[in-house]
Amino acid sequence: MTFTERFDIAPDANISRVIRGGWQLAGDHGAVDAATVTDDLAAFYDAGITTFDCADIYTGVETMIGDFRAALLDRRGADALARLRVHTKFVPDLALLPHITSADVRRIIDRSLTRLRTDRLDLVQFHWWDYDQPRYLDTARHLADLQAEGKIGLVGGTNFDAGHVREIADAGVPFATLQVQYSLLDTRPAGALADVCGPLGTHFLCYGALAGGFLTDRWLGQPESTALTNRSLVKYKLIIDDFGGWDLFQALLATLRRVADRHSASIANIAARHVLDLPLVAGVIVGASHARHLPDTLRIGDVRLTPQDRADIDTVLARRQGPTGEVYALERDRTGRHGSIMKYNLGDAPARA
Repeated sequence: MTFTERFDIAPDANISRVIRGGWQLAGDHGAVDAATVTDDLAAFYDAGITTFDCADIYTGVETMIGDFRAALLDRRGADALARLRVHTKFVPDLALLPHITSADVRRIIDRSLTRLRTDRLDLVQFHWWDYDQPRYLDTARHLADLQAEGKIGLVGGTNFDAGHVREIADAGVPFATLQVQYSLLDTRPAGALADVCGPLGTHFLCYGALAGGFLTDRWLGQPESTALTNRSLVKYKLIIDDFGGWDLFQALLATLRRVADRHSASIANIAARHVLDLPLVAGVIVGASHARHLPDTLRIGDVRLTPQDRADIDTVLARRQGPTGEVYALERDRTGRHGSIMKYNLGDAPARA
């Protein structure tokens, strides 16, 4: 089985609409067997998922993907490597924001180039922790300068809200894409952000479509638990609480299971397809620490939701309570429930051996 859905985020930037995420390889989700990573990434590539997402702050992940790039070139040649797309993020440390310079931006981008074993980054997704630190406009321009030099293919954003996307575009750096949390549980990108991004031609790359694994059959009928095993589950349990609590979440899972039965699919397939079908969505990022769930992931491509499917899902979603507000606003409050679990100064953390 091969995943065939593609999307042009720019004339020379064709991506698979399902994107292999890299956060799960950074260590917070359990031990990673580095010896198998290249083979696991190759399995996704061979199955048509030829776009990978990573970040400078995902400890060791750029290096892992760089090793895969080298192996792909060695084993398959330049044509095979040319089909690969790697999206990374530029996430300067919170402590660096008050005095970040063009030299800092260049240093961080050069580090990503070295780790990924390339002379040009396909897409750099810019994240900024604190809007009260005003250098984000200058920093966006520094990224555009590196794009003009040929070190960056496309400049995108990560977690910016509508007003700041517009402000950065007005400063001369319209984002090619914007990576946002978007799911059945979290619809904050709809509305003001979509209204700004649409005319700019900025498409969404969506993380959290499966809510860190909560939007899967594994959690159907399960009691609410506080013994969560990784930071991703902690993060998305907060979203479930905002959505309306565990009972409403279980009602949603039960409905998704009935819809999935009509398509001989999984709950995860339905949840991902729902997001892929939303306006402005170019792709969904599906995290994985291994390739064992790849066959189920590929079935996303077979699902086509019917009007009845959507009506059934909308009946549950009509009872949702949140989260509300601007994209990533809850997470930006470093003293709040969402922001207090974040790690803000990982950019210069030592790489895992």
